[in-house]
Amino acid sequence: MIENSEEKKYSKYNIESLEQLIELWEKTYNEQGKLDWSHLLPYYADDIVFRDSIQEIHGIDEFKAMVERLTKRSQELRMKIVNAVKEGNLIFVEWEMTILFKKTRKSVVYGASRLILNDEGKIASQRDYYDLWGDIFDNIPGFNKLYRKFMRRVFG
Repeated sequence: MIENSEEKKYSKYNIESLEQLIELWEKTYNEQGKLDWSHLLPYYADDIVFRDSIQEIHGIDEFKAMVERLTKRSQELRMKIVNAVKEGNLIFVEWEMTILFKKTRKSVVYGASRLILNDEGKIASQRDYYDLWGDIFDNIPGFNKLYRKFMRRVFG
């Protein structure tokens, strides 16, 4: 009897389909563009490992703290899912994130996320791939061309 109640607990907060994940991610950004992760956080494993081009985070408490920092820095944030695929416990999502940091203009960051689900169907690993500075600098007149010229000269 106890095992059944625990199974229900897991089935309530596990990712069962790609459509479910997309719906959860799109709910994260409400009509006013403000972040709200409260509905999505239960779908992350307690031992989540998150990594992007800036940081590597271990554990749900550090992940929640990172989400809160992003929320405080962002005046507005919207996510558009462009493509998504799921194969077994592996999910790839291509996205366009429009972000308005305080005292700046809106910038579009183009990226992708690789998610790995654990045996319970929770997100155990998330790796985000994007060029934060390039996408932001592309929206600054004059500086955008200098940055791209620098990147071509230094990195090919």
